[in-house]
Amino acid sequence: MSAGRFVVHLPVRVRDVAAAQRFARTITRALSFFRNIEAAGTTVSTEDMQCVRHWVFCDQPLDGGGRCVRPHDHDEPCQRTDRA
Repeated sequence: MSAGRFVVHLPVRVRDVAAAQRFARTITRALSFFRNIEAAGTTVSTEDMQCVRHWVFCDQPLDGGGRCVRPHDHDEPCQRTDRA
C-alpha cells in the first residue's frame, strides 16, 4: 500500500450547516499544528447526504501566493490570516 491521501470523517451532532462549519473551523484551527492537516479542503455535509459538501474556508488563491483563510462566505477582502 502506498502512502496517499485519506479523509477522516468525524461525525458530530449540531443544529445546522452553519453550526457544523463553525465547529469544523474551530477543530481545524485547533489541529493546525499538525503538518498533514489540509485546512483548505475542510467541508461539512449531512450524514444522509455526504456527497453534498459545504466548504468551510474560502481558499481563494491570493496575489503573491498563499490562499484565503476566511470563512467560505465572507464579505471582507480575502486575507492570509484571521485577525480574530
